[in-house]
Amino acid sequence: MERKYSVILGNLGNTKDRFCGAYKENPSTEEMLEKASKIPYVKGIELVGTWDISEDTADKMNKAFKDLGMTCVSIIPDLFANPLYGKGSYTSKDPAIRRDAIDYTKRMCEAARIMGCKTINIWPGQDGYDYQLTADYEWERNWELEAVVELAEAYPDIDFALEYKPKEPRTHSYMARMGDTLVLAMLANKKNVGVTIDTGHGFEGGEVIGESIVLAKSAGDKLFHMHFNDNFASWDDDMMVGSVHSIEYIEILYWLDRTGYTNWLSMDQYPYREDAAGAIGESIQWLVKFDEMMTANRDKITELIRLGNPIETSKFLRSVL
Repeated sequence: MERKYSVILGNLGNTKDRFCGAYKENPSTEEMLEKASKIPYVKGIELVGTWDISEDTADKMNKAFKDLGMTCVSIIPDLFANPLYGKGSYTSKDPAIRRDAIDYTKRMCEAARIMGCKTINIWPGQDGYDYQLTADYEWERNWELEAVVELAEAYPDIDFALEYKPKEPRTHSYMARMGDTLVLAMLANKKNVGVTIDTGHGFEGGEVIGESIVLAKSAGDKLFHMHFNDNFASWDDDMMVGSVHSIEYIEILYWLDRTGYTNWLSMDQYPYREDAAGAIGESIQWLVKFDEMMTANRDKITELIRLGNPIETSKFLRSVL
């Protein structure tokens, strides 16, 4: 199966965190696009709404993509960095802010149509809570559902991929793991509502991502998109793929293959101190290597899974690693 690799544009330019305002010079959008297009295997780019694109700039961005031969893989509405949404976007206690968040997402959908982009990747990072007895889990989760349903009905030609993460920026996120995010997608009951797996978010949440892939498959092919990075499973470190995990990635690629996933493998990491294009390129090269290991041994891996003998699995992994 031929893989399709992409990268989030901002990963090539975000140079600050909450401790340091600038680790290196921030390149222009044009420079980031040029760098992204030169990373081996990359054929697609994701854009963050407002940071990279708006309705007003979509035509210009669309031309830039065509000139570079790139596909706009998804647009990620900025529901996380705008101070207006600091206490929630779709789940804000203020109905005016909830309406603003939905209307803003619709503007991103209009930009997506101009770009010929079929996916809106929704990560409502501020939708959650920090303290007990401050959140109405019933009402706020229902507001999130209402927002997703309204968007899906307004834009039946666009897929809405819900990205989950256990925590950060809130101590608790409403879309925290595959299970609760699948519940939301299934309650929406729209064929164009599904899930994005970010591997780092899954590791952080204690998930076995191969199993999460199967859960999304069993729910009706609800895995719409994939983000790749790595971490030490306690925080969203956004490191290079393969820097911590290896066996996990072989299994992830096996289950993506076995469940028939044909959408994009998109890199989502923030190399604050490293050369961004180089670090993202390494993530892709590791995925290519892990994929080669998996593909060459697909039947053997299936046999080992059916056998269920950890010792034999260990022998096999030692032989390929």
